[in-house]
Amino acid sequence: MHWDRFAGDVPHREDRGGLTVIVETSAVVARGLGVRHGARWVLRPSSFGLPGGLVGIAGPDRSDRSDLLATLATLRRPHAGRLEVLGLDVRTRAALRRLRTRIGFLPARARWAAGFTVHDLVSYAAYYQRRSPSTVRDVLTALELDDAAAWPYGELPADLRVRAGLAAACVHRPEIAFLEEPLTLLGEAARADLVPLLAGLAPTVVVTAPAAEWLIPWCDHVYVLERTRLVPAGEAAAPPAPPARERRPEPRHGHWHLVRGPQRRLRRATVP
Repeated sequence: MHWDRFAGDVPHREDRGGLTVIVETSAVVARGLGVRHGARWVLRPSSFGLPGGLVGIAGPDRSDRSDLLATLATLRRPHAGRLEVLGLDVRTRAALRRLRTRIGFLPARARWAAGFTVHDLVSYAAYYQRRSPSTVRDVLTALELDDAAAWPYGELPADLRVRAGLAAACVHRPEIAFLEEPLTLLGEAARADLVPLLAGLAPTVVVTAPAAEWLIPWCDHVYVLERTRLVPAGEAAAPPAPPARERRPEPRHGHWHLVRGPQRRLRRATVP
């Protein structure tokens, strides 16, 4: 997929003392950004910058990844701090209106689109973004969906369903694309075929996944959302080892007196 890219520099200071790396190429800049889910913090107030290229965000909690991605994509308001996307402060309505044509977003689920054909789904997205029918043909070809254009979206296999969603999310050639779990339902072969196409969707592509290991081989930068903090993958704490199971003492005199399990009792008589 080869679309013309526009990489507008966003001048910001740099701080390499911790996670905060806000440089001229940062497409997303957070300053004291805090995200909540109900009464609990998803991301405690922190400052960081997401550079251009392929950026991965991993984490054990899917809802937390979803809330953070939606906030970065301007679909949810931050609960604290400031957020700038492509140099625009998202606190103003004028900035949000401008960003709507510059951002692409792929949700993890799109049940409402099940009855659409692939062509109709992408055409609807193009109409919403005021794009010509030629852009629909271009994106279908780029994502190798020409043969599936007449299929209902809800009946597609997982790999083609992801491609159709990407086509609708990026038909307007966004400058930054936020993709929620595009690789989760794919096998290794389908994942390997899809990954090269992601880099051509936009100058900056932010992808979420359950584990950093899924992202490190092909992303330019990978971060992990853990314990309400967003840290580079290399600094993420290793998951604690599961506690060792306590071994029961060996029975004496060749018989079991009584073994109590969570839902059963087992008696074994003494063998004469």
